[in-house]
Amino acid sequence: MGVVYRGWLYYNPAGQFAGKPRHPVAIKVLHPLLRGRERARQLFLREARALGRLSHPNIVHFFALSQQSEQLAIVIELVEGQPLSRVIESHVRSRRPGGIPGLPFLKAWHYFSQLLGALAATHELSIIHRDVKPSNVLVRNDGIIKLSDYGIARVPADEARNTGGMAPGTGAYMAPEQVLGKDLDPRADLYSAAIVLFEMLTSRTPFDSPERNEMMVRAAQVEEPPPPVTRFVPQAPAVLDLLFARALAKDPMHRFFSAIDLGEAFKKALGLPETAGWQAERELAERAQEISQIGLAAAPAGGVSSAQAEKLRTEVMEAYKG
Repeated sequence: MGVVYRGWLYYNPAGQFAGKPRHPVAIKVLHPLLRGRERARQLFLREARALGRLSHPNIVHFFALSQQSEQLAIVIELVEGQPLSRVIESHVRSRRPGGIPGLPFLKAWHYFSQLLGALAATHELSIIHRDVKPSNVLVRNDGIIKLSDYGIARVPADEARNTGGMAPGTGAYMAPEQVLGKDLDPRADLYSAAIVLFEMLTSRTPFDSPERNEMMVRAAQVEEPPPPVTRFVPQAPAVLDLLFARALAKDPMHRFFSAIDLGEAFKKALGLPETAGWQAERELAERAQEISQIGLAAAPAGGVSSAQAEKLRTEVMEAYKG
């Protein structure tokens, strides 16, 4: 849909951030050939609306939307690192014979818990990402992950409408109800997140294969049960098969209710200890509605302050660095 440039953000020398040094940003510009297409413009503006409501350490930070003449540009945080898809590919290339096919459990949880924190906050604001996949999860050089690309996200201001075409998304990660064009709730994103974890552990997705095209993969999402993780990772505890069976249930009513519930279930199954990062993720999710209003209006009486919000964000960042 466009081109992403590296740029620099300068602060008004007479404004409230006077003296703050410039810093690099990413500038996402709508492709010139799409400027006259209303659907493309609306998708671009939808991403800006979604990111503009979110302020979370595991989501790319939004600075501004620029509308000059017919040109649209979104100014967002520049993430120095690589997508999670490349991290998985690097592990596959460097894997020793007889080693586990995917990432070690602790490394996978390190990324997965941050992804769930980002989704928990996103869902608290009634936003559904609809395109959760490793290429949209950016891994910073210090280990912090950033969920990106809210271009097809559903935000509360959107009107529910059927365009008559193929449902937007990437087949290998789409929930069955998304494939079928049905109404979605946050559990569609949780289904996609579970596939991301499945891929981190096994280096493959449950329903994709070289001989299947996009339509065949989408059909498999609707019709086929997911293969057990232990088929590809014999070292994995058998309880993971049960958890993935629930996380990837065809009926969303049979899945985990929230991102935090999903994370708690996998944390307990793997016997992982409680961490400061996961505690802060849970609290950020609980306070997401209040934090989203900071800067737009005064914090409600007894609610979270901007200092408290920044403290929570810092706790997440510090806990996952390294």
